[in-house]
Amino acid sequence: MATFPKLANGKHQAQIYVNGTRKSRTFRLKSDAKAWADDEEHALRHGAKAVSNFKLYDVFDKYAREHSHKKRGARWEIVRLEKLKRDPIAQIKLSDLKPVHFADWRDAQLRTLAAGSVIREMQIMSVALSVARREWGWIDANPLSEVRKPPKAPARDRLVSRDEISKLLEVGGTDLSKTAGRTIHAFVFAIETGMRAGEIIGLHWDDINLDGRFLTLQMTKNGTRRDVPLSSHAIALLEALPKADPVFDLKSSVLDTTFRRIRDRAKITNLTFHDSRHEAITRLAKKLDVLALARTVGHTDIRQLQTYYNETASDLAKLLD
Repeated sequence: MATFPKLANGKHQAQIYVNGTRKSRTFRLKSDAKAWADDEEHALRHGAKAVSNFKLYDVFDKYAREHSHKKRGARWEIVRLEKLKRDPIAQIKLSDLKPVHFADWRDAQLRTLAAGSVIREMQIMSVALSVARREWGWIDANPLSEVRKPPKAPARDRLVSRDEISKLLEVGGTDLSKTAGRTIHAFVFAIETGMRAGEIIGLHWDDINLDGRFLTLQMTKNGTRRDVPLSSHAIALLEALPKADPVFDLKSSVLDTTFRRIRDRAKITNLTFHDSRHEAITRLAKKLDVLALARTVGHTDIRQLQTYYNETASDLAKLLD
């Protein structure tokens, strides 16, 4: 039987006693303590035979329950793991699992999915298997660590021309009481600030300091807080908006659908909302040094800027004179 005393530091200690063996472990959440106790009790009662019967499915299931929900991208990761649990590879016993199984799975997925999607799913599986090896003792080695990931597609280098911005404004309109107008307004604001779509639609007026000329993103893609400096144009764009909260009064799905509809009506090809970030970083690079640029757009590794900085050789040549 398991007990879960709460410690003075607020954490929960799982204590089990099965067949003369005592075990204990401390967790921040009581739900994690209970999940660990259930697994340990089962293993102690049934011995090594129980572990030998575990399938890859069990790794995905346990990892989702005990680890995924703690992450900022929990919903996305749990959805991916649920998908992987339905894949035939999930029914292979851990004792039979070999690198070739993952290599075959990779090749099959690449027939219908982009390399980036396959890489992300391989990363999730690899992390789950590493936890199963290090923390649960279910496997002696991670077979996925020996499998080559597919090569990434070349990074996008799409910039946005002033003519394209004019066409988007013409089709979307400038009436900011309407969704179309606010969508293109958000796109122009993204070019001015380098902010991501999710950061823009989550923006509240309490996050904005117009006098100090900056706004604060409470939670970014990197899981950290970030202050974004505002140009005079960026401030003018904000002041033009109706005083709704959130600031742009747009949902993610609406922003995406509306932007694509306006883009197609404007007869602009191969343009996404995220291309605004490429354009923004290329423009900002002319005004800021590399460290200031990285801080402004939220890159902890300045090498990441190479993905977005798309100044042409012709433009760079002008800087040499």
